[in-house]
Amino acid sequence: MDSKMFCFQCQETQGNKGCTVKGICGKTAEIANLQDKLIYVTKKLSAAKVANVSKEITLNLFCTITNANFDAEFLNDRINKTLNLIPEKIEIPENIGVLATENEDVRSLRELITYGLKGMAAYLYHANALCYDDEQINAFMQSTLAKLLDDTLSGDDLTALALETGKVGVDTMALLDKANTSTYGNPELTKVNIGVRKNPAILISGHDLKDLEQLLEQTENTGVDVYTNGEMLPAHYYPAFKKYKNLVGNYGNAWHLQQKEFEKFNGVILLTTNCLVPPKESYKSRVFTTGAVAYPNCKYISEVDGKKDFSPLIELAKTLPPPTELETGEIIGGFAHEQVFALADKVVDAVKSGAIKKFVVMAGCDGRQKSREYYTNFAKALPKDTVILTAGCAKYKFNKLDLGDIGGIPRILDAGQCNDSYSLALIALKLKEVFGLDDVNKLPIVYNISWFEQKACTVLLALLYLGVKNIHLGPTLPAFLSPNVAKVLVENFGIGTISTVDEDIKKLIG
Repeated sequence: MDSKMFCFQCQETQGNKGCTVKGICGKTAEIANLQDKLIYVTKKLSAAKVANVSKEITLNLFCTITNANFDAEFLNDRINKTLNLIPEKIEIPENIGVLATENEDVRSLRELITYGLKGMAAYLYHANALCYDDEQINAFMQSTLAKLLDDTLSGDDLTALALETGKVGVDTMALLDKANTSTYGNPELTKVNIGVRKNPAILISGHDLKDLEQLLEQTENTGVDVYTNGEMLPAHYYPAFKKYKNLVGNYGNAWHLQQKEFEKFNGVILLTTNCLVPPKESYKSRVFTTGAVAYPNCKYISEVDGKKDFSPLIELAKTLPPPTELETGEIIGGFAHEQVFALADKVVDAVKSGAIKKFVVMAGCDGRQKSREYYTNFAKALPKDTVILTAGCAKYKFNKLDLGDIGGIPRILDAGQCNDSYSLALIALKLKEVFGLDDVNKLPIVYNISWFEQKACTVLLALLYLGVKNIHLGPTLPAFLSPNVAKVLVENFGIGTISTVDEDIKKLIG
């Protein structure tokens, strides 16, 4: 395997240009090149129009998302299984990575679409876990992957395809929302404990609610507590999980603090989806992975007939000390679309009276760069007549600030995971309807979004499809946007990036 690589799919890519020796995420050149190979053979499988391969394609896309899979054995297995599904033997060219597309604008659009599909696959994977699927979404993903091999498509063709990816992204998020709420109920206003108890414990991170449900069922009456971490925090908002007395709170913050916080947790850690930071040797023996996530020498929990056996985690947890306390107190969340609709009269009255002047969407991802402190400072600097709408781990930059409320409406309304960004779109569309507006951009809503990985690309394309303009994206614009493609987004959609807190407060809030 070539010792060189090229990857620029996440916001933290080296110098905002591309990682060429080792990924900032921690993946080696070997892993990066195996992921490129897996994407290539998945495109070829899609082009072959083989029936009943949608689950394989979804998993292949998902396991190449940033911070999901670092395991060569896992990726080689996926590559071989995919090759075996293609009716005719194919030759794999030596140059199949991002840079194989020489025209930078075509490359930029192809990668934008690819990352939109990767995010879509992540959402679809979670819906599939709850037995929800949509053949039209699967067909679009496969036909689009095949089109990414077609050198006859023009820049205009690819631009249209990117917007169509946004449309199907909305459909996929709607499917996942239906799967989650039909299975576990609509999220509701909830206070989540962030302290610890004195029992041995398992920490579950990632996004997969089905994994959490099975873990909670298997840990009941064992004396082992379960804590959520990172993007699993919003699980507490669902009514179905409130019956589990062994689900005791949330531990820690966003994904990039794992090495520090997992060390102190002391117990067992389960990673259910992407957002894995390469574990330190000091706690690696306590880390288990499942689904699309794998890391060398970490124990992997497979699914057998729709079930996962978490007994090895439970038995190990019983031998380990309880978590070290990081903090105490509570986090308030649960403001997905139905909870906000229940407050609609109060929200509308607050807007009409001038008590609420602006809603500020601060959704997306958190990250390790110091420049992301901007979002904490921006939240602190917002006028007291503004309300933050958030989803995703971006919230950890400000969800523990005491920003108060406006007439009983908290100034931070957390809709849930990045998977729940659909709620923010529904809330905006509902307000548009209530105020009788013909354009979502006439609402008192502004967008200051932080991004990190490919699900954020899906959400961005979805917002563009819905007609949302003047989105501020940071800490930087994506490295995969060529100057010409970035220019189109700026001119047609008003996409911009952040500057200073004071300047952006003036620009966005006035």
